[in-house]
Amino acid sequence: QAQLVESGGGLVQAGDTLTLSCTASGRTLSSDPMAWFRQNAGKRREFVGRMNWSGGPTYYADSVKGRFAITRDNAANTMYLRMPRLEPGDTAIYYCAADLPPYSDNWAAYQRASQYDLWGQGTQVTVSS
Repeated sequence: QAQLVESGGGLVQAGDTLTLSCTASGRTLSSDPMAWFRQNAGKRREFVGRMNWSGGPTYYADSVKGRFAITRDNAANTMYLRMPRLEPGDTAIYYCAADLPPYSDNWAAYQRASQYDLWGQGTQVTVSS
């Protein structure tokens, strides 16, 4: 049974940096597209970014483009989300997700949570002002 486990969240101050990790077990995900989403209570799950395969093209939401960065480590079967210059508006539960075959193949689909087949349990990020 494939599983994703996020870690690295916490309470930080505005301007700080956090790096989230998402480690997979039960499946090698180096060829599968993986993404980060975030969600606040009462709101829909929001796309943050996606890497199509390890070292492949990466796509980001406008809200984080130029600031957040996704990387992957095949040997560790882990994806990371580096979040520098954090703002209070970045406060959310952050989820990682894997897109299993057949893969999404367009920008609209990349941003839809329903396109992803495997999810982690989430990790809370709280940014104080």
